[in-house]
Amino acid sequence: MTVRRDFQESARCRPDLVIGREELFAGARGQLAAGDSVLLHGPAGIGKSTVLRALAEEYGPTARTVLRCSATESESHLPFLALADLLGLVLDEVSARLPAAQRTALESALTGRGESSLQRDGLALRLAVLSALRALAADGPVLVVADDLQWLDPASAELLGFAARRLEGTPVQLLCAVRTEGQESQEYDRHLRACPPGTLAVRLGPLSRAQIAQLLDLRGHGGLPRSTVREIHRTSGGNPLFALELGRALADSPTPPRPGEPLPVPTSLRALVLSRLDMLSVQARRTLLVASAGARPTPALLRAAGRENAEAECAQAAELGLLATGPDAPAVRFAHPLISAALYAEAPAHERRAAHAALSTAAFDPIERARHLALATTGTDPEVAARLAEAAALARDRGAPSVAAQLGLLAARHTPADGSPGPQERRLAAAEDAITAGEVDLARDIAREVLSRASVPADRVRAWIIVIDTAGHTMTEVDAVFPQALADAGDDPRLLALVHYQLAWRALIVEGDFTEARQAAAHAAELAARGQDRRTELLALAFQAQTETLMGHPEAPRTIKRALREPQDPRVACHHNGAGSARFRWLVMGDQLAEARTTVTALLREVRRRGSVESEVHFLRGLAETELRAGHCGRALDLARDSLRLARDSGIGETASAMLTSLAEASGGDVDRALSLAREAVQHAEEDGDQMYLSRALGALGYAQLVAGDPAGTVRALRRVRSLELGLGITDPARGRWQGDLAEALVRTGEVAEAQDVIDVSREHALRLGRESVLAVLDRSEALVRAARGDREAAVAQLTSAQDRLGKLGYGLEEARAAFALARLRGRGPGAAAFDEAVRMFRRCRALPWLRQAEDTLAALEPDPVPDRPEAPAVLEVLAAMERQVAALVVEGATNREIAARLFISVKTVEATLTRVYRKLGIRSRVDIVRLAAARRAR
Repeated sequence: MTVRRDFQESARCRPDLVIGREELFAGARGQLAAGDSVLLHGPAGIGKSTVLRALAEEYGPTARTVLRCSATESESHLPFLALADLLGLVLDEVSARLPAAQRTALESALTGRGESSLQRDGLALRLAVLSALRALAADGPVLVVADDLQWLDPASAELLGFAARRLEGTPVQLLCAVRTEGQESQEYDRHLRACPPGTLAVRLGPLSRAQIAQLLDLRGHGGLPRSTVREIHRTSGGNPLFALELGRALADSPTPPRPGEPLPVPTSLRALVLSRLDMLSVQARRTLLVASAGARPTPALLRAAGRENAEAECAQAAELGLLATGPDAPAVRFAHPLISAALYAEAPAHERRAAHAALSTAAFDPIERARHLALATTGTDPEVAARLAEAAALARDRGAPSVAAQLGLLAARHTPADGSPGPQERRLAAAEDAITAGEVDLARDIAREVLSRASVPADRVRAWIIVIDTAGHTMTEVDAVFPQALADAGDDPRLLALVHYQLAWRALIVEGDFTEARQAAAHAAELAARGQDRRTELLALAFQAQTETLMGHPEAPRTIKRALREPQDPRVACHHNGAGSARFRWLVMGDQLAEARTTVTALLREVRRRGSVESEVHFLRGLAETELRAGHCGRALDLARDSLRLARDSGIGETASAMLTSLAEASGGDVDRALSLAREAVQHAEEDGDQMYLSRALGALGYAQLVAGDPAGTVRALRRVRSLELGLGITDPARGRWQGDLAEALVRTGEVAEAQDVIDVSREHALRLGRESVLAVLDRSEALVRAARGDREAAVAQLTSAQDRLGKLGYGLEEARAAFALARLRGRGPGAAAFDEAVRMFRRCRALPWLRQAEDTLAALEPDPVPDRPEAPAVLEVLAAMERQVAALVVEGATNREIAARLFISVKTVEATLTRVYRKLGIRSRVDIVRLAAARRAR
């Protein structure tokens, strides 16, 4: 497979643009930094040259001499051409330093004068290349950059290999790239043997779908629907060059491919992958066309489709490298997905239809038979449309909503304008399947198309609802839709219920008004019941229940029971906005973690079976949150990362998943990553005007800052949360559980009175709602307030009680934090056992950031000089409580860091407190405090 030069990327490539290669790039960078060599290898178009250029740009300036060559297939027969590229420009610099025989042989080879050859001047020429490189290295480091080693002329390859094997101990490094085919290919071995000892071989593999999307966006093709990006990734096999060419072809195409049809393959790529097609017989080529039209072709399927000699013709194609051979036989598998796409694109339309017609009777699966029948048929056909609609329903039941959406669109295309159901109704069903599959761009496009054609109010309202649904949490972008939807709904209670249900969401997300959201949801449920639309009624009741739960409204349990009452709609039962989700939220907030875990696990299993991407993202977050509450930080982090990965891949729920993953990272992963994700979530929520998730994102940011040792940052973030939730009408402290963190941060910054106020207000609501875990956390925070005011005995008792209650409730991480606070309060001497217990608990939870804090605090503490702390000298009685404690510890010889650890405050707060002490006592330093105390005792 030859990559033409006009396909290759521009000469300059910044390392930060090497997408999806960060890990291997770091490995190659380390190898080069250590003075060793690197050999990149992989199939055509996989990005070897891009990485090679990026590494060369980064490390070229560190070498005194950079020698380059880049061979091509058309020039590979010319002897010494690559050698001339490498050494031609430095020949004058080194020739005088070579022995006469070597100089003559090298000059003859490079200039073409004379008839130098490896047969006649073999040893002299080999030694000349080695001596030239050593001479250059004597003046400073040398970097040899060689791309496409497979096209090096044999003479140059042999000479370079001879020298490379003997360069050990000299500052000469090779940075090379060679094409290899297949995951298990060992073709690079001979090239590796020709490299210096210790050369690192790095194989470049395919990019992920998210990386392909990033690449397309970077190269100006970022407006493609996610479903199209997914198809580009599948067709390209993750090959960046192929993906870019497919993206360019789509951009140049006046019309996108129709549902069920493959992507348009540009002529450039067809020539690239089908160069061996002309060597096939006519019959073998037709057999491969049928295989390319099928979803899972096998020899048996091909025979059933009329290809009687399928095995022999496939064997012929395999010999030419068009089909892959391996242990997965008897499947017919193309060597690369692009070969199948290019073969299909190359065929005339009538031959494609014939292939699909044959497969429409040969395929074993009814979904496949219907798809092939549609692609073999032109124009409208009620019978074909009906079969496609049945196949879409079957795909939906199998949990393949993306397939159902494609089949639904095909059904709409073949439905006559006066059919029943009509084409618009079938398009809307396809759009709803697309939403379930997470393909919101496709759903929005379908809805807009329906709105441009439909006049039936029910169709138009459904289309408006799809437009609103695809906006997600950016509902401000669709504000203009609501008046139009209400106008189309008229006085029909079923249609009005759909619109008012969406208005309830708008009130919550955009206005941040829980009271209005609850009233709108209740009104939507009433309208739906009047219109006998049980599905919308259940969704509205579930939304009302969730709103009441967050508000701490006394009606919440009763509304949940109404939402769970029969008859149920199976589509709503496991929906992320359904009654099951509302019940899960109630269980989590009510400290019933075991039952919550069982509930959300069952919901997650069901939505995965149904293929509902948005619900899967939501319930992955829910399960991660449950595990986090239970103190299973490692498990929570894995689940949260899965949720974020899926959210970013589908473009659904990214803000919420970033927020939850931040909490998991701060508890069990990387604190810097937690801060970055929290700030990202805050930014997105602010940009979207999403008041509800803004408070959650700020809560995650405040927690991450607390773990990072920035209590002042925590106070800033969580004060905003307090203000937001007051405005939103959220009174249940179990919703965000930020109150204890704010109180602790306020203690650390010396604002003890405000900390107590936060505790008092939150405790009132927690007592009213019976939130036992929240009460225990508030007690833990209040113990820190008491310690800061000097009441250590009461603080110890309250912390001990809080730790015990949190353990019984199953809140492992919160229990460990209470143990840690107790250990810090007791100090290293009497608190040694408490530190051991806290460390053990953090290890059990896999709470790595907290574990590091515990270990660092233990290392910072010195044993108390005496078993019991003496009373603060009377001279210090003019100081406030916090100031007296800090001054007393200074008298004992404690450092600022040790004082901060003892009193649960930051080092900055210690420094600020000492400044006030100096001012009140009329002194200038810590030494003066000790002197004053000593003088007082002497009297």
